[in-house]
Amino acid sequence: MGSSRREFLRWLAAGGTGVALAGLLPGTAAAETGAIVVITHVTLIDGTGSAPRRDVSVVLVGDRIAWVGSGPVPETGGARVIDGRGKYLTPGLWDMHTHGADLEEIVPPLHLAHGVTGVREMWGYAENRATKAKIERGELLGPRVVLASGIVDGPVTLLGPPVLQVSTEAEARAAVRAEKAAGADLVKTYSYLAPEAVRAIADEVRAQGLRFSGHWPYKLSHLEASDLGQHSLEHFFGVSIHCSSRRDEILARLKATPYDPAAPRDFFNLARRLEFESVTTYDRGAARAYFERLRRNGTWHSPTLTINRVVTQPAETHQRDPRLKYVPVDVRESWAVGIERFAPKTPADIALQERYYRETLRLVGVAHEAGVGLIGGTDCLNPYTFPGSGLHEELASLVEAGLSPVRALQTVTADAARFLGREGTSGTVAVGKEADLVLLDADPAADIRNVAKIDTVITRGRVLDRAERRRMLDAVEAAANRPVTANARLRSLARRGCC
Repeated sequence: MGSSRREFLRWLAAGGTGVALAGLLPGTAAAETGAIVVITHVTLIDGTGSAPRRDVSVVLVGDRIAWVGSGPVPETGGARVIDGRGKYLTPGLWDMHTHGADLEEIVPPLHLAHGVTGVREMWGYAENRATKAKIERGELLGPRVVLASGIVDGPVTLLGPPVLQVSTEAEARAAVRAEKAAGADLVKTYSYLAPEAVRAIADEVRAQGLRFSGHWPYKLSHLEASDLGQHSLEHFFGVSIHCSSRRDEILARLKATPYDPAAPRDFFNLARRLEFESVTTYDRGAARAYFERLRRNGTWHSPTLTINRVVTQPAETHQRDPRLKYVPVDVRESWAVGIERFAPKTPADIALQERYYRETLRLVGVAHEAGVGLIGGTDCLNPYTFPGSGLHEELASLVEAGLSPVRALQTVTADAARFLGREGTSGTVAVGKEADLVLLDADPAADIRNVAKIDTVITRGRVLDRAERRRMLDAVEAAANRPVTANARLRSLARRGCC
């Protein structure tokens, strides 16, 4: 290790930052092998919700932030210096609902190139467990991965293998234990689970020190699922029903309607139709009580507005998107098939779904005002929902729903970290936190669309400048246009829609 780095680390050890820097002192892997990177004179948006701070410098040592300040920068010798004048620094972004990490030449680099340095992968199976392990070992460049279990659903399901179908409480408990043993960070639950199975999962995850998140289990209300401890509800499914004066009537109808093994999508279609209708019967009192109960229970919403927007638009809206060049040919073909299942086709359908989407946006704003936790996620690899850049769309939609740009950024930085229990190491720009950062050319606090104007991404202390990001995107494009890249599971996902 060079003398300048040693001197800098001695300065840290002597209390030069005013705080202890566990993991950054001499003798640790980060100190011995990590490069020092200094970002100078930048405007910092630190993820806490504080106003932007001008003329700040940040020092990174390996995988950690070692110093943040406005005064003279510590002497760091041969450190790499990035001039931040005229630029804006934010924490790395988290996409909190993703799929397809195991499409290794496509998905991980697309996330990183667009500033997404962490993901919550919401369908765990052997291939993406292997991908996560490669990233952690340093064999593959990719975002940090929080990995769900395999999807746990009932004996009737919309999904194909490797969905975990459970019919009894004992099977539900066994699935939780098996998925924990396989390395799941959380249990992912799905729509057609029976109430007794959800209750068994809720009890078993507590015993195993896990949490569960997932779809609205149709035979329970959101309130019942929240009372059982469901950590997040995905896609905003059913929110308009729970904020309707007809809530009890609609929920009773859904509970009384059996699932048809021969036509499992019929029930999903019924629930969606009732959702679309429920926007005309909004009840302010019901909404206030609903969101307050979720807030009190600590149940978050993951609205995935990006995919929700896609499926409410006519199919032809998406077919000339320039980002399609980064999507494997067979997935593109599957997207074209899949969107036909969901996209509105008649003027009446288009008007109905547009009204539903607008009401969804409004209710996201109501949830935010009520203090319900929100996390930004895209459901990427569903039709026309792009890894990486899709999160920029999600942030724009959250602002359209009524969040300020700074507050929207928090949903994918500090709030994401808090939801994941990683607030001690991630989500804000502070000493001791992970060195995951995004340097922007324009102010996202002024216009959230500026999150797309990326100069540099830093992941685990590694600097991905413009040239490196361009090389990454070119490699993705080349991989995407080779013959058949994706596996059958990802093609199936693209046809089915939200999971």
